[in-house]
Amino acid sequence: MKVDVAGAPSTPLPASILAQGPNLIVSIHAALDDEQLLRLQRDLLDRVGQNRSRGILIDVAALDVLDSFAARTLGDLAYMAGLRGARTVVVGIAPAVAMTLVRLAVHMPVTKTALDLEEGLAWLGS
Repeated sequence: MKVDVAGAPSTPLPASILAQGPNLIVSIHAALDDEQLLRLQRDLLDRVGQNRSRGILIDVAALDVLDSFAARTLGDLAYMAGLRGARTVVVGIAPAVAMTLVRLAVHMPVTKTALDLEEGLAWLGS
């Protein structure tokens, strides 16, 4: 059983983190609440150091909603990972999600985006 920072049992995140070479590939399988997003952010930053990762690819293709907190948290993660030497790219943003983010004037600062996994990995490899 995993335990969170406060010592309480933690439930598994609906996301998976896979190390592939110098990169971490994160697939988010379902919408994450605010606490889960912050836990994912902490876990990824820890893994960057453990694996000496140079890149993070976050796949959000399974999401049909990306709220302003999630967008800001992903942007913050990209900035924090950059301070640790890793570049971040978010891939798989659905057209409806992109339109909603723009209409609501939600910005993902310091975050590179790509159409899909292949394009994101190519960007991380360059």
